[in-house]
Amino acid sequence: MAISERFLDELRDRIPVSTVVGRTVKLAKAGREYKGLCPFHNEKTPSFHVIDDKGFYHCFGCGAHGDIISFLIDHDKLSFPEAVAQLAEQAGLDMPKPTAQAQRQELRHKGLYDLAEAAAALFQRRLASPDGQAARSYLASRQVSAEAIGRFRLGYAPADGQALVLELTAAGFSLDQLLELGLARTPDDGRKPYAFFRNRLMFPVTDRRGRVVAFGARLLQGDGPKYINSPESPIFHKGRLLYNLAAAREAARGDQTPVVVEGYLDVIALDEAGFGAAVAPLGTALTEAQVEEVWRLAPVPVLCFDGDTAGKRAAARAAERILPILKPAHSARIAFLPPGEDPDSLIRSGQAQTVRQTLDAARPLDQAVWETLLESHDTATPEGKAGLGAALRATARTIADPIVRDFYDRALKERMDAAFPAWPRRQRAGGGGPAGRAGRRPDPRFSDRHADVGGAIPQPPVPRGLAGAGTRELRIALALAVNHPSLLPEMDEALAGAEIRDPGLARVREAVLHCWTAAEAVDRAVLADHLRDAGLQDVLAALTGAEMIRTETAADPARPVEDARAAWHRLLAWTQRREVERELRAAAEACARDPSQQNLDRMLAIRAQAAELAAIGAVSEP
Repeated sequence: MAISERFLDELRDRIPVSTVVGRTVKLAKAGREYKGLCPFHNEKTPSFHVIDDKGFYHCFGCGAHGDIISFLIDHDKLSFPEAVAQLAEQAGLDMPKPTAQAQRQELRHKGLYDLAEAAAALFQRRLASPDGQAARSYLASRQVSAEAIGRFRLGYAPADGQALVLELTAAGFSLDQLLELGLARTPDDGRKPYAFFRNRLMFPVTDRRGRVVAFGARLLQGDGPKYINSPESPIFHKGRLLYNLAAAREAARGDQTPVVVEGYLDVIALDEAGFGAAVAPLGTALTEAQVEEVWRLAPVPVLCFDGDTAGKRAAARAAERILPILKPAHSARIAFLPPGEDPDSLIRSGQAQTVRQTLDAARPLDQAVWETLLESHDTATPEGKAGLGAALRATARTIADPIVRDFYDRALKERMDAAFPAWPRRQRAGGGGPAGRAGRRPDPRFSDRHADVGGAIPQPPVPRGLAGAGTRELRIALALAVNHPSLLPEMDEALAGAEIRDPGLARVREAVLHCWTAAEAVDRAVLADHLRDAGLQDVLAALTGAEMIRTETAADPARPVEDARAAWHRLLAWTQRREVERELRAAAEACARDPSQQNLDRMLAIRAQAAELAAIGAVSEP
């Protein structure tokens, strides 16, 4: 049913979120908000906030977020029309009259849901019939219990290509419906339509609410692909659903961590071993939409793979899908089983404890990414180490969320430093280098008043870098580095990660960093000689000349280094703010085009970072 946004806004205005949520969640007043234990995951300390003024709830533990409508859909498992109808009754509003087109579509979808349910029941009956002996024998060989067969509603599709079509059409469903749901196919040669699933073990696939919407099927005998799945239909989108999703939602509300595995039987085996929150993709690699679905269950699920080469490739592909959509507090852990094993084989052989230990020892995503990249580079050579460093930076840059991207970049660099302590940044801080390389990094909130009062410069967070810098800002940064090389311990990472399109400036950057990492001691004279030897005397003159000093007085080598340091951190703060503001505009536009949960969460995260930058004084243009 098509319902106008105006009507939905009227519902949101009339009914406070706390009224709807408070029916099932014990809420306590906390200032202008309410707090309680999250109904979407198990917790002992309240992290679930309800904000009536803003019309939404948010859990800082699992990331659940929405309004009165989404709460009824996600918690009470109502459909959208059902949720709206319930709220309309509560608000004393008449539901809008549905259009003829909306009514037709609703009836069409209901007919497909009814057909999917009827097909699932038919497959179940066939499994229990004499025709299903081969399927029952196969399930017995995989040690699937009778209880699990019933709980997962496993079935059997008869080998006769007409049996399913005849039985379902006799039950009142049309051939067009069977074709639309993918239960039947029409041959090109004009013969009668035939059943798509034949002589296969059937796995019903349900939506979030537990309604059957599609099927997975395993071949029992003969030729053909081992597994096939229902095609896309009006009620089934393969890349958005997960096998066992409805049951896993209930298990995850307890104390169970969601586990993503590769196959239907893996899910069933894990369920029988006590892992009720297990899910699996539907015959494809894990998609971004499926990751979002798992995050609705818990913010950090475990992705479980075989420990052989194929499993590691699958894990790498999954990481590539997840990294761009990472958001604060949401990630994944990666678990590798012994080579040649899967959850089903281990559990059936009595090694459920091995599975549990493997899942408990799952690696954080950043560690798994590091190990994957490390294995793919020959780090016995300087070139190999450089290639690994470049791959690490490129990987971090794929993350869209600016906060997460920053922390990933830092974490991967720290792993590189730990693995190769003698790589070019070895003299960045600490002993062994010339005076001026060691020491603390100053706070980006540093201003000229620190120099005036002679106070100690507080420790800063690690700088974000120069991702948002233009040519003008990059010229100033390089001028500060050339005229005050004692700042290089604080500037090297940001300079190394900056995108510089001007060829001359790019060559200066490389020459400065090369001199910094190679020379025993670097002062202004040594650095200038190195740049001249590299044929960069013209660019050097521009960076150290009178015009540059007028542009940025702190670049004057006669000025105190504290002035140059303050200018550097003002530059960092400015470029960071500009980058975040650009990302916030893009996120707001994306949210306006598609007000999905993912787009809303991303916009809120970037807005929070923008507020944080404003709070620390990232205000003035360099």
